[in-house]
Amino acid sequence: MSNSSHIRNIAIIAHVDHGKTTLVDQLLRQSGTIVDAQDRVMDSDSIEKERGITILAKNTGILYKDHKINIVDTPGHADFGGEVERTLQMVEGFLLLVDAAEGVLPGTRFVLQKALSLGLRPIVVINKIDRKDAAIEQTEQQIYDLFLDLVTDESQLEFPTLYGSSRQGFMTTDLKVKSDTLVPLLDKIIETVPAPKPEVDSLQLLITNLDHSDFLGSLAVGRIFSGHLKVGDQVILCRDEKVSQPTKITKMWQFLGVQRIEVQESFYGDIVCVAGFTTQPELGVTLCNVGKPVPHSYVKVDEPTLTMYFSVNDSPFNGKEGKLLTSRQIRERLERELRKNVALRVEDTPSAEVFKVSGRGQLHLGILIENMRREGFELQVSAPEVIYKTIDGIKQEPFELVTIDVEEQYRGSVMDKLGTRKGELVNMKPLHDGRVRMEFEIPSQGLIGFRSQFLVDTRGTGIMNMSFLGYRACKGEMHQRIKGALISLEAGPVTAYALDTLQERGILFVAPGDKVYGGMIVGEHSRDMDLDVNPCKLKKLSNMRASGTDDAVQLPPVKTMTLEQCMEWIRPDELIEVTPTSIRLRKKILQANRR
Repeated sequence: MSNSSHIRNIAIIAHVDHGKTTLVDQLLRQSGTIVDAQDRVMDSDSIEKERGITILAKNTGILYKDHKINIVDTPGHADFGGEVERTLQMVEGFLLLVDAAEGVLPGTRFVLQKALSLGLRPIVVINKIDRKDAAIEQTEQQIYDLFLDLVTDESQLEFPTLYGSSRQGFMTTDLKVKSDTLVPLLDKIIETVPAPKPEVDSLQLLITNLDHSDFLGSLAVGRIFSGHLKVGDQVILCRDEKVSQPTKITKMWQFLGVQRIEVQESFYGDIVCVAGFTTQPELGVTLCNVGKPVPHSYVKVDEPTLTMYFSVNDSPFNGKEGKLLTSRQIRERLERELRKNVALRVEDTPSAEVFKVSGRGQLHLGILIENMRREGFELQVSAPEVIYKTIDGIKQEPFELVTIDVEEQYRGSVMDKLGTRKGELVNMKPLHDGRVRMEFEIPSQGLIGFRSQFLVDTRGTGIMNMSFLGYRACKGEMHQRIKGALISLEAGPVTAYALDTLQERGILFVAPGDKVYGGMIVGEHSRDMDLDVNPCKLKKLSNMRASGTDDAVQLPPVKTMTLEQCMEWIRPDELIEVTPTSIRLRKKILQANRR
């Protein structure tokens, strides 16, 4: 489409699970772009589909009337804020979705602050008004109060508000006027979001995402801010004062639904994917005309707050379950991740087999580890550590704003637990459904290992959300896990007889028949100290007693630890062994006499 005045670029932002991806599904259906689309059609990553969350920002396009509307679906979790920040640069406006029942949450504040700081035009959507516990007026007031707190320009307070349900597929500008379609929303987008305007008289294509083709090599996705681009054009890559050698554009696509439509020419305002690079492009680089290097500004992404160490698996089971084992393979995989994961940092260590990997949170790093194991990697990772800074001579650490929604009976327990983790209660108010909402400011290190305990304490009914506050004066080290570990002394298959004798010692992580090695953690001790045990012990037989005459051993259910639970559970002297088929816990030093 050559008429840039008929282009609208818009992002959809919200807290986790407030309906962004579902809304995109409905827009694709009702615009006729995709017929009989599956739910969460934009979530292509396997982990996204399993968890029902958006991890990677994605863009699509729909045709409505005589307009092309480019839509960017962004993650709602603060751990993937890097995805939010870089993709918001591609648009002129945004839809802010807020759940009518849950109201404004920390993630809402996080994404809204990012969007308003860029001067984008807002449209508010109060979603899920069909819920029985919807509190529309209360939610509307919360949104307005949040805007008052965050706006950088008073004109941003003049925003339209729509009410509806992403799942049911309707929106209305007036609660008294019924609607059964998303037409009111589409009309409001065209009316409210400004058309793109060129900033200079030459080409500016800002790269905001990267892809790869086995046939075409590196692909770059980005927004054309100025000028136009044709297949066959010679371009240069610019960032600050750095300029590459000219390269020729060989292919170009625009986005429509879940398809890439090949085109020969694109204009300012278009979001495109291009191929033809002789060198690896980078995020934040601008494609410019040869002889006219005018790089577009690029928003700096917030720095990581959490570090883990990735290393080659050196356990006795190394190489038995994975195909990608070496430090070279791990390094190459991390380098590939850096090309598209803007919030990630990877550093070398004195050991060639160990890499320091830093990210925005446990979920951010956990997703990377999970993807690597699914790809066939075998590695070890350390316990998460917060990143400290020295600012004006004062040691500082990252802080989080934690919002907790719980039933009244669990309020005291949560306050006690977070209090011991140096959390400070800053706000508490009752909710309309008999629950209570509490807000805590707490050091990030205090949250390591808390989520699992929180779910246990609230019997799975509690809701916890976090957002990054910034760096503050360090409150000192704090103890994380209270209980010690049960550590295997022997190697071999686990026996029911041995576990029967160990079940009174604590919670078991292994079942009869599982293979273990010396130094591997096989359970959680009921006391605060580590205990070496023998889970492979066999019953001694005599002429008076045989194994077949024993009563069947009754064992409690084994606690199967997920990757995230392991990341929360381990101490600094422990490691997680990650393979395509197994997740094990172990001590860094396997030999008991050397610990």
